[in-house]
Amino acid sequence: MKKLLAILPLLLMSCTQKEVVSENTLKNDSAIVSDGTVINKIDSAANGNVSIDEDNALKKSFKKDRVVEANSIIETIDSDMIPITIADEFTNSDQQMVVKIKNFNRNNIVGKITSENPKMNIRFNQIKLANGDYDGPFGRDIKYDINQNGEIWLLIGKSNMASSDVIGKFTVTLE
Repeated sequence: MKKLLAILPLLLMSCTQKEVVSENTLKNDSAIVSDGTVINKIDSAANGNVSIDEDNALKKSFKKDRVVEANSIIETIDSDMIPITIADEFTNSDQQMVVKIKNFNRNNIVGKITSENPKMNIRFNQIKLANGDYDGPFGRDIKYDINQNGEIWLLIGKSNMASSDVIGKFTVTLE
């Protein structure tokens, strides 16, 4: 009986320990936060995944949502993840990206689009505000004052007023 009482705490402790993940078992594009959460730090743009800078990865748990519906790439992030850099790729000329920012409670949004090909035909087409109003078009840079808290959308795609190619890799940086 005494042996059982001595072994019982050891069994309980071993059952409640979190699994330890070594850095060797992770891909090169991951990081481990102190609570054991694995965070994708830099995913390749060729796979169309989000990239976040290392500081963001280590400061907070990262929960992103990327969905592809027809010709739309929809990235959903939370406002507290900003500043963030999102890397992606358009593989056909009809694609657009929608960056949905939940719980936006700042005074303004600042964004910049950078592409591998400087002549790539891509811009911030519109912004959808929390009250449902739209504004735009913009260029590759946006600085917009926000008067109402809630979910905002940034719609990114080709400019119908330009004729360069839309296909290629790009990043969207939000501050």
